[in-house]
Amino acid sequence: VTPRYYRGAVGALLVYDIAKYLTYENAERWLKELQDHADANIVIMLVGNKSDLRHLRAVPTDEARSFAEKHGLSFLETSALDSTNVETAFHNILS
Repeated sequence: VTPRYYRGAVGALLVYDIAKYLTYENAERWLKELQDHADANIVIMLVGNKSDLRHLRAVPTDEARSFAEKHGLSFLETSALDSTNVETAFHNILS
């Protein structure tokens, strides 16, 4: 994503797949990019998606929560499949 897409953004969701650890590892790179190019006041939330795939979990919830706390981010797990916490994620990022 080019820096111009960050201009004027008030919030960002860093989304990873709880069943694919590599997607979680990439969150740190995306966070740095946001911090380098977005407004300093942007609200950022780390979101673990596909919580319906708990049986395939590769990213421990506690690990992701610790990462979020370390970087001052909100944290939530969602499921786009069954809509768990999806609305909550968007509501929290905008309020």
